[in-house]
Amino acid sequence: MSFVLTTELERTAKRVLPKRGGDFVANALEHIRRGCFQRSLCLVVTTTSIASGIEVGYEHYRGSYSNPVMYTPVILSGVVAGAGISGIFSRWGARVALRVASIITLADGIIGFFFHVRGIARKPGGWGLPITNIVMGPPIFAPLLFGTSAYLGLMASYLRREEEMGTAIERARETVIELKPGKTDWREDLRYGRFQKHLAMVTFFWALFSGFEAWYSHYKSNFRYRVQWSPVILTPLIMASAAGAAKSRRMANTALPAASALALVNGAVGFYFHARGIFRRPGGAKKPLYNALYGPPIFAPLLFAACGFLGMMASLLRRERK
Repeated sequence: MSFVLTTELERTAKRVLPKRGGDFVANALEHIRRGCFQRSLCLVVTTTSIASGIEVGYEHYRGSYSNPVMYTPVILSGVVAGAGISGIFSRWGARVALRVASIITLADGIIGFFFHVRGIARKPGGWGLPITNIVMGPPIFAPLLFGTSAYLGLMASYLRREEEMGTAIERARETVIELKPGKTDWREDLRYGRFQKHLAMVTFFWALFSGFEAWYSHYKSNFRYRVQWSPVILTPLIMASAAGAAKSRRMANTALPAASALALVNGAVGFYFHARGIFRRPGGAKKPLYNALYGPPIFAPLLFAACGFLGMMASLLRRERK
């Protein structure tokens, strides 16, 4: 019998935790496997959108909002957060408001990517000095990483709500889909938690983008601390495990969750070091706003941790029907 991560986690939880705790963990894992965690993911979307909105807000403040388009991600982060809150309490909010807000925000990230590429090309030497201008110009992949919460929001809009799992109607629908010949529609795969390979590939590209951002951000400070190499080193490990997970169920149940756990821990450690760097600046806690604006980007390590979150979620899901 092949190793299945969720099954092993359920067994471990029931063996180690008290009965109530073990049952809670097993129930939560089954909800994820079946795609019934819309409310929970809406909550995640709300918190990540607020964090990314703050991050992009002060990054663009450093650029003096020289282009009016720089206001759009700040505004849209609030819109997605609001839609995420509405999705927690309302099915319509999750399936309509959050979906529309997420699609617009993803489009804004692509437009922002174009502006950042253009900003690099307009620097002295343009693409003739790629390393120098990428490092010193606008962060090239930041607009795409800003779309993390929007991508999660789009995904949440297709999921089922927690209370739908186990109902007679949903059991009947799932049975019909399982028995239906041929390949299912991607929306049905999302609705019933069968998008492991898709999410593994998303993890691959998100790791590439966030790892590159970590590299050039730390390159600016000449890798002053050895710990600054850790996200750079972990990036190819996460990418390899994510690519392997898209091809192999075993990799999805072993290598991917292990690499994702390391990314989550690394993001938390990085958040601590960035916060420490802010409070070590002149004035420390007495000038929190100024030091947060001009110190290390406090939420940037959490974007790297988001790769771990995506990878961990992928490892808990079921694979698409062939």
